[in-house]
Amino acid sequence: MKKLKYLKDLKEVKIDKDREFFSATHEEIKNAWTTDVYFLRTQDILTYLGVQDKVVTAEIFPRKKGVFAGLPEVMSLLKDKNVEVWSLEEGETFEAKETVMRIRGPYSEFGVYETAILGILASSSGWATAARELKEVAKDKPVLCFGARHVHPAVAPVMERAALVGGADDASCILGAKLMGKEPRGTVPHAAFLIVGDTLEVARAYRDITPPDEKITILVDTFKDEVEEALRVAEFLGDRLYGVRLDTPSERGGVTPDLVYELRQRLNQKGFSHVKIIVSGGLTPERVALLAESGADAFGVGSYISDAQPIDMTMDIKEVEGVPVAKRGRIPGIIENKKLKKIK
Repeated sequence: MKKLKYLKDLKEVKIDKDREFFSATHEEIKNAWTTDVYFLRTQDILTYLGVQDKVVTAEIFPRKKGVFAGLPEVMSLLKDKNVEVWSLEEGETFEAKETVMRIRGPYSEFGVYETAILGILASSSGWATAARELKEVAKDKPVLCFGARHVHPAVAPVMERAALVGGADDASCILGAKLMGKEPRGTVPHAAFLIVGDTLEVARAYRDITPPDEKITILVDTFKDEVEEALRVAEFLGDRLYGVRLDTPSERGGVTPDLVYELRQRLNQKGFSHVKIIVSGGLTPERVALLAESGADAFGVGSYISDAQPIDMTMDIKEVEGVPVAKRGRIPGIIENKKLKKIK
């Protein structure tokens, strides 16, 4: 596959008309097929003038505060390049306009990757920041990322990995969890209950096929009143039951603090204080705080993380051959940040 550097290289970009998926492959990303075309024109101009290998220092900064994520993918782009890199570590917080990464080397070595680098950091940091916001209000209670169904499958593992970087405790996307050295977590969807026709039948099968040391959590909002169904399941499974999950749809008012509180009290009264209450469905930090106070023990969150806006990142050239420079409105020269660490 041709690595793109100049406009003339575009003739090498041939797309199979039978291509099954539209997402970029790893090779396409590494070969700059996802870059903005104007970076190729820049290389043409610099090469024509004989200045394409001038050593520059570029700095990246965000437009708002957040949690830094995406560093390993950026370094995969730059690992074979003749550049030096300083960066925040993944999971660190940053403020608006703070320098989060600095790259120094011949512009021809990395300029064509500006689009990909900024996109990686913007999206991953946005998702990580949303997860951190949830975890801060959930405190010591687990937050599980269920966002894979809300994004293109090509980026679902990137999103769920970023959520784990941001502070989510677990993720349901298999690849996303595995990328962070974790096992994916999840119970059983409503589909199983609807097909079988009875919650207890699903609970029985779940118990029978599950190793004794594995936690069992059962959805209890499919057919009956949530409290009634939770008590039926708890009495049926006894000590094998780890938790019940509430995912009441908005058509029924969603999962409310009053529902969680009632369920907690009723479970306790029947001797099932060990049973955890896991809630999901349109959760936000505000709702997580309320539900946690009412007795919820864990939170499955999808759209708040997956829908998080990317945090706009900007790359500025701040030095050319050691001489401080900047576009109008910016301060020439590097912006020191003691949190940056030499990565490469």
